[in-house]
Amino acid sequence: MDSASPLSELPTVADVASAATRIAPYVLRTPILRADELDAYAGCVLLFKCENLQRGGAFKLRGAMNAVWSLSDAEAAHGVATHSSGNHGAALARAARARGIPCHVVVPVGAVASKLRNIEEQGAVLHRCAPTLAAREAALVKVLASTGATPIHPYDDARVIAGQGTAARELLEEQPLLDVIIAPIGGGGLIGGTALVARAHPHPLRVIAAEPAGADDAARSFRAGQRFTDGPRETIADGLRGSLGVRNFALLHAYVDMVWTVDEAAIIAATRLLWERLRVIVEPSSAVPLAALLQHRDQIAGLRVGVILSGGNVDLDDLPWVRK
Repeated sequence: MDSASPLSELPTVADVASAATRIAPYVLRTPILRADELDAYAGCVLLFKCENLQRGGAFKLRGAMNAVWSLSDAEAAHGVATHSSGNHGAALARAARARGIPCHVVVPVGAVASKLRNIEEQGAVLHRCAPTLAAREAALVKVLASTGATPIHPYDDARVIAGQGTAARELLEEQPLLDVIIAPIGGGGLIGGTALVARAHPHPLRVIAAEPAGADDAARSFRAGQRFTDGPRETIADGLRGSLGVRNFALLHAYVDMVWTVDEAAIIAATRLLWERLRVIVEPSSAVPLAALLQHRDQIAGLRVGVILSGGNVDLDDLPWVRK
């Protein structure tokens, strides 16, 4: 475990504003949806920022585009590289293609098949490795050495965090009187950018991170005030298996009010509920915030809650509620 990095090393709300301008030609301003049935279940007003409808099917495009278009020509000359279980890799590949540069993605064995197809369809070169963070990082070092590519971390990168914050920026531009904003947390890029924007917003609101109990390093880090990177990564929410980053923990520690965890049954139930009641396709990682809200109804009763749905890249041959 380790402590937070200095706030001086982190992106700012001004960086988020710059990112919004930089990426505007390449990303969608995603819709905000509501469902009366879900409001009734939660006992509050829920406003869903639908990043599952983003190009590429996830919020990750925002951070990837900002990172790629922030590079100088010299930095971009040999392309970019990363490790990813799917969504960041596909987003980085799409961003690299938009700039006309190569992209290399280290992917773990066992990653969701539909997400790997998405990466390949965007033109990236895949490099497979064992399904551990150590294996990913070791494989990435080799790729960087052989290609000269610029590394773009999936979440522990100030440019990526600033780009991810643009989703919350749009949400609060359209719904400025929210009382709470909640987003899932894995590595912490989305919640970091979200918290930056929320804390600069003139109307006070609580910022909540939601996490699977089977990958609860953020919750443990939040409670202890120290960053933990150990522990299990056993969850159906594959997009939230990443270890909490250094910059991301600093933002969590400084600006987030609480971290709620939920079990696997609650995640699956919330995923199905969003399919049925909001009538959108979301992946289990996206459903973690709704699952958390439903378990904490007493703390959100009567409030206006913004929920960031992080992605919708689902393997339709392996739906979580279908019996094997």
